[in-house]
Amino acid sequence: MRDMNTQKPLKTKVSITLDEDVIRRIRELAEADDRNFSQYINLVLKKHLEKKHTDDHKPE
Repeated sequence: MRDMNTQKPLKTKVSITLDEDVIRRIRELAEADDRNFSQYINLVLKKHLEKKHTDDHKPE
């Protein structure tokens, strides 16, 4: 039995509409980072959410 912390997170398929220039740039960046399109979008969104969470919880 695998440890709960080593299991891959569940993935859910979603459909979104993006501007062509955004798609082109993400593809370029994903390729440069040796990732596929979905992996790169997931990475970018996770980083954005982490930053947002940190920014939202900064003392003023």
